[in-house]
Formats: sequence, structure tokens, C-alpha cells
Amino acid sequence: MATPYLQFRREEVSSTQDEARLMLGALPVVVMARGQTAGRGRSGSSWITAPRAVAVSAAFEVAVDDDRPFSLMAGVACLRAVDAVSLKWPNDILLGDRKVGGILVERSGQEVVAGMGLNLWWPGAPDGMGAVGEEDPGEGAQAEFGGLWAAEFLHLVSREGWPKEEYVARCATVGRQITWEPDGAGFAVDVSDDGALVVEQAGTRRSIVAGAIRHLRG
Repeated sequence: MATPYLQFRREEVSSTQDEARLMLGALPVVVMARGQTAGRGRSGSSWITAPRAVAVSAAFEVAVDDDRPFSLMAGVACLRAVDAVSLKWPNDILLGDRKVGGILVERSGQEVVAGMGLNLWWPGAPDGMGAVGEEDPGEGAQAEFGGLWAAEFLHLVSREGWPKEEYVARCATVGRQITWEPDGAGFAVDVSDDGALVVEQAGTRRSIVAGAIRHLRG
């Protein structure tokens, strides 16, 4: 059975994360916008909006002891909504080696707000950035992609567990040499049940639970 939720569409907001949090009531709330004036990414970093993009956030409540990796679940929802992309652990959306979007999850107690920013079309994008399409998909694309993501994500939240195998199969980080802050280096081999990245370093396996990583070429 589909999860009931309220959906609001806006032309521009300061942040879909903040709007969804403020509007959360008895039902989950989804807010999507074509642009943000104060969009943010992980650790408060600013988010640059492409000429054609969608920003969408879902706010909902979960049990206090629900410790599933919602950021990775939001990534799986993106995979289901956009066939061509892959995921860089923990929260980047890639097309090839270019970042075309990102995931942000903020939690306070039982309240969770999960957001996705996705570049749909971006001629002349900065180095390392890109979009999912080479042509402008038109104004209706924001609602289409945002709606698909929200429906898939809230469906995952409503079920038990999370689709780890589906995430690992499309995770561009697993099977790569990586570095991580401040001075780590190793080979990413898996994602654990709790969402941590499992890396092999000098013959020993360890788990990384958060932080910025970098894919190495070759």
C-alpha cells in the first residue's frame, strides 16, 4: 500500500529541507522546488543550482530506535527514479565521473528530513559537475523526477530494513581505491548492514561511518 503524504510544489524556496521541516504534521510532507536561494549539502556546504534542476525534500517521523541509513536509502530511491546514475558513498549522485546530484539527511530524534538535489540539464557545467540529460527536458521534468524519488523513498521508509544489495550493486565507490579525510587510503570492498563503508587497508578491514572520500583513478 502506498504511503500517504502531502506534496507541495514551489517555484523557489530558501531550502526545501527547511520548508519540509516546518510543514511536517501528522502525515509525511514532500516539498519540491525548481530553485533554492540557500540550498545546502553535507556539512553545510552550499549547493549550486543548474539551469534546470529539482530540489525535493521529504520530512517524516520514525521510531527513536530506527537507525537505518536513510541517506543510502534516499540514494536507492534515486537509482529507481533515474536509470543511468550511480552512487558515490555516502551521498553523491554520479553520471560517469561527474556529480549530477546529492543527498542530504538531517535528523533530530524521531524527525527525519531527507533531501535530493538533481541537475537535469546544465550546459557549460563546472568541471566535475554535470546533469542527467544533454537536452533541456522542459518544465515538467522537475515534478516528474521529484515525485518519483519521493514516492520510492517513502515506500522504502515504510518497509522493514533497507535494500543494501541494491545499493552496493550501483555504488561506484565499492571496488575502488579511495582516500578519505584526514589521511586515510585503502580499497573499498563493501557496505555494512548499518550503512558504513567497509575498506581494506594494509590487509585489515575497517569501517568508515562518515566523512568525505575521494575516488582514485586507475
